[in-house]
Amino acid sequence: MPQDEAMPPDRIDMNRLELISHSPEQTQRLGIRIGELALAGDIFLLVGSLGAGKTCLTQGIAWGLGINEYTLSPSFVIVRELHGRLPLYHIDLYRLDHIEEVEELGLDNYLYGKGVCVIEWAEKGLSVLPAEHLIIQIDYLSDSERSFQLKPSGKRYLEVLGQLKHLTLN
Repeated sequence: MPQDEAMPPDRIDMNRLELISHSPEQTQRLGIRIGELALAGDIFLLVGSLGAGKTCLTQGIAWGLGINEYTLSPSFVIVRELHGRLPLYHIDLYRLDHIEEVEELGLDNYLYGKGVCVIEWAEKGLSVLPAEHLIIQIDYLSDSERSFQLKPSGKRYLEVLGQLKHLTLN
């Protein structure tokens, strides 16, 4: 599929949206749409193996929030704060091995703050993260293709899902 074509939903129901990205650019366009829809207090939990595209998606979310600086993985610093239309709190739990380490980070100011949280490797902290969020599971299909499963938890994220199903990624 050419890069300028839409990334149509492959499957949608009330509780999940599945999309296929055919390039990093399409992944970034999905992120841009999510960033454009983001409101203060939103929490996006990214789950996927190393190199699946979590940071690429986050770059798009940052652009959708009007952030011009390049988004790097915060693996070595845990949290990077970027500023645009809303603050973006880019959190990476990759280097943490125990749930106690996640609890000790003191993320409440970010999670319940006035910005947008994007948490990579969120599966490492699911039990201590807010119950309402949007999980974005990213899986490899090929070198250039990724599957995205968006799973909302809470009314706000059902609304986001409803808005995303009508968008094209041109």
